[in-house]
Amino acid sequence: MTTADKWTDYELIDTGDGQRLERWKNYILVRPDPQVIWPKSHPEKWASADAVYSRASSGGGGWNYKRNIPKQWTISYDNMRFGIEPMGFKHTGLFPEQAANWDWMRELIRNEGKNNVRVINLFAYTGGATVAAAEAGASVCHVDASKGMVAKAKENVALSGLSDRPVRYIVDDVNKFVAREIRRNSLYDGVIMDPPSYGRGTNGEVWKLEDCLYNLVKDTCGVMTPKPLFFLLNSYTTGFSPAVSANILELTLVKKFGGKVVCDEIGLPVTSSGIVLPCGAYARWTK
Repeated sequence: MTTADKWTDYELIDTGDGQRLERWKNYILVRPDPQVIWPKSHPEKWASADAVYSRASSGGGGWNYKRNIPKQWTISYDNMRFGIEPMGFKHTGLFPEQAANWDWMRELIRNEGKNNVRVINLFAYTGGATVAAAEAGASVCHVDASKGMVAKAKENVALSGLSDRPVRYIVDDVNKFVAREIRRNSLYDGVIMDPPSYGRGTNGEVWKLEDCLYNLVKDTCGVMTPKPLFFLLNSYTTGFSPAVSANILELTLVKKFGGKVVCDEIGLPVTSSGIVLPCGAYARWTK
């Protein structure tokens, strides 16, 4: 498993009984995680929580604040900065395990030895990967169907002192935008794709991972340069094996460009127990 183990402002303190105990810089949050099917290692540590997200029996849920904390605060990773905010459906605006992919991507971009690497980030959310690619020197096209998430991505780029970097922010359905980029012959050296299990586009377009992912990856090959640098495919869909993502890249990217694919789970180390919590899967293609 690939672990994101270089954080200082984030820590997964403990896990147990379907929950995570996490430190986000100076504040402690408890969030549900259905994969945590073991007991807490150190129950006494959980009393330090500043806020707890609880699911409602009728669906959804909300935050229960034990102490006064800011509506939003900032955490750092390396020289990048991100706004953290307890939001609906247990989210905070950042997936800390993705730091392992940020490091991989930044090294590839920097090793290319030029400042004209073009990256497209699809289903880009609040822009963790956008910040990482821009910080490494790439120009980035950030695409998400949510206007609110794109606005938060722009804030994260600014927090990291990268507002002068060439970043395009696009609020659009990913499939439609990729089709337009193909028609415009807009080409990219790197692709980041972090699709949801299910979603809707700007005009109600339905996205269902198992029905749509292969065709989208295949179509996205059409916006890649003749000698592209990388393709990163993330998945948080439960039961979706890393090998499935790898097979899709083998059948599309490798078939067209050659290169190689590696895949693995991605996870976070748990301080109190020494175990690693799996947080999703990835497949990486490189030239």
